[in-house]
Amino acid sequence: MSRTVRDATFEVFRRRGLTTLFANPGSTEVPFLAGLPDDLRFVLALHEGSVLGLATGWALGRGEPALALVHTTAGLGNAVGGIATARVNRAPVVLLVGQQDRRHLVFEPFLAGRLQGLAGEYPVWSDLPVRAQDVPGAIDRAWHEAATARGPALVVVPMDDWLQEADDEREDAAAGRVLRTHSADENAIAELAAFLDEARTPAVVAGAGAADEDTWTALTALAERLSAPVFQESFGARAGFPQDHPRFAGFLPADRPRLRALLEPHDAVLLVGAGAFRQSPWAPGRFTEPGTRLALVSDDPVEVHRSPVELAVLAPPGPTARALADRVSARDPAPPATFVPPPPPTPPAPGEPLTASHVLAALAERLPAETILVEEAPVDRPEIHDRLPARTPLGFVSAAMGGLGFGVPAATGLKLAMPDRPVVAVIGDGSSLYGIQGLWSAAHYRAGVLYVILSNGGYAIMDRLAERSGQDGPWPGFAEVDVAALALGFGCPARRISTHDELAEALDETIPALAGRTEPLLLDVAIAPTRTFAP
Repeated sequence: MSRTVRDATFEVFRRRGLTTLFANPGSTEVPFLAGLPDDLRFVLALHEGSVLGLATGWALGRGEPALALVHTTAGLGNAVGGIATARVNRAPVVLLVGQQDRRHLVFEPFLAGRLQGLAGEYPVWSDLPVRAQDVPGAIDRAWHEAATARGPALVVVPMDDWLQEADDEREDAAAGRVLRTHSADENAIAELAAFLDEARTPAVVAGAGAADEDTWTALTALAERLSAPVFQESFGARAGFPQDHPRFAGFLPADRPRLRALLEPHDAVLLVGAGAFRQSPWAPGRFTEPGTRLALVSDDPVEVHRSPVELAVLAPPGPTARALADRVSARDPAPPATFVPPPPPTPPAPGEPLTASHVLAALAERLPAETILVEEAPVDRPEIHDRLPARTPLGFVSAAMGGLGFGVPAATGLKLAMPDRPVVAVIGDGSSLYGIQGLWSAAHYRAGVLYVILSNGGYAIMDRLAERSGQDGPWPGFAEVDVAALALGFGCPARRISTHDELAEALDETIPALAGRTEPLLLDVAIAPTRTFAP
């Protein structure tokens, strides 16, 4: 048989390192998947949201594009939330979407999808190739687009395209190699250095765009030379600075009045790998007081363009911060801005329930510095920040988009990508139900994640927000849901925890061997609802 479009696509996969495929397929994908070569690993997820969560975790863990596949309209529709999260989390994903047979699409047959634009503007690039023979080149280009823009790139492929004869005489439709430079522009460095040198009390804000080891090292040198505090952006996908460093000053608040008050002592603020500024509730007034000047460094054009700063530099954060550390004037040492975690709470008395504070304090006492912590517990996120600072890159990972269903599959994808690092997911029981199917993939593919479910039997964050309005919400609790039983039903080992002694015993058994663990474990920890919330 002559070489097919499918054969040519497999060659693209191998050349680009796209040899693990996360998928939830349907009938339109059978011509592509049936008889998949042995050197291509197929990872099944039971829902398209889990497909994108797995792929996002894998991409973040490996620092390179992941490959995912979903079924036509229903599959892409279910995946849109995950696509949005991948975009905001800066995760490069090449996403293939199945489509009906090209030869009768004009008649809108069963399973034909109106797929162009279904994912909105969240893909960094999308394409429906004009000819079957253009499919391999489109996927090759999608790899470049995902890697450069650090987001999901989407290619729609009609099912009959795969078995068409490939065009061996056509030029490749994508560059063979793209060298992405990582040098800092001298003029930009000079302007940024002048901005900082003119300041009396500079500060730095780090974001998810600074969440790699080289940028952490460069920002540490810059903060020490400036004797400046470093804040973490609010609602960030990852930590942009070591949060156990003496210069770490905590997290920016998510509303303008508190943000203005926090930054008012600083006459210059440099944002690195973060926009200005991520907020949640609207409040009147400017982000900062008039006496606080703002500058920004990011390699994300959208982030640069939307930020109301006086100076924005579109450049790689790490090399820019490193050059700045060498260029700015050294300052006299200032008192450290040490971020001090709260003391552990007193264990509950007999008959009293556990709280999130008890669980998080117990984790803080035991987790090694290299732990990858995945968070999806909205009402308890502030205390997670307080008690579990990120001490290494990927020490904190969250769904920056804000949608739920990310935590379970993302933790699984991270563990599959980085099997030698401990991975712990702290997830609310309500959040877990949006992506609970991901536990099957963790169990089947032996991803040794520790899932700690904070089970308060309801939507605690919604209750707290409703209280601020002075009215109760109409939603009921769901204390009847047994997350441990659900986990067991998906083949994932699980334990229900209701006392402090049970919690300590389970963590002491599990955490010492967590790095090399190949079997997931879910701890369904019954807690009282958290009563306060201040993002």
